[in-house]
Amino acid sequence: MAMQLKCKNLILGYDGTCIIQDLNFMVSNGDYLCILGENGSGKSTLMKALLGLNPPMSGEINFCGDTSKNQIGYLPQQTLVQKDFPASVQEIVQSGCISRCGLRFFYNKQEKQLASDMMEKLEIKHLAKSCYRELSGGQQQRVLLARALCSARKMLLLDEPVTGLDAKATHEMYELIANLNQKDNITIIMISHDIQASIKYASHILHIGGKQLFYGSKTEYLTSKVGQAFLSVSGGGANG
Repeated sequence: MAMQLKCKNLILGYDGTCIIQDLNFMVSNGDYLCILGENGSGKSTLMKALLGLNPPMSGEINFCGDTSKNQIGYLPQQTLVQKDFPASVQEIVQSGCISRCGLRFFYNKQEKQLASDMMEKLEIKHLAKSCYRELSGGQQQRVLLARALCSARKMLLLDEPVTGLDAKATHEMYELIANLNQKDNITIIMISHDIQASIKYASHILHIGGKQLFYGSKTEYLTSKVGQAFLSVSGGGANG
């Protein structure tokens, strides 16, 4: 499969302080990569670097082939302020088309249709006129995922997409993401603390902790010392 992203000898940090180093991994078209690690291990720092928000201290981040930064959708963790945002579902989903507008100050017919299609795909079209802050947590995440899909042509970056959701909404969100990967061939890069979901859905695992502890296929991870140690501590299992 065609390579979409390659990170080489990557060192990341802030204000001259190194947070994570020695990152070397690649992502190919259709991969589902989960980034694992303890709190403070550098997962969010890496995500910000991939988004171009935090330039590397050294090393390279290269998007390959016909993949570029403006073809990436991003679903961040929600803040309390964002949960209370007083806009309609349709307005929020359409805002994902901003990168397509160029110098225009309005959405064209194609962009409005794209937003409508994404709402239908995520089964929230009936909520189009509803106020975002009045929705359940699971519904809000579907809205934000639909918004991210309006930006994404090739790749989705997801930062703990099920945080705060109940068990039912969590399962539904994971299944939606898996379908986007398998049926729509959208490459997924997801930060997760959920080891069980990671080993169920991911094709590849990147485990970090100040440096790269493991990168490879899910199968390789399950038999690696790093994977087995993390599974035993977290109580995860290889089934499901």
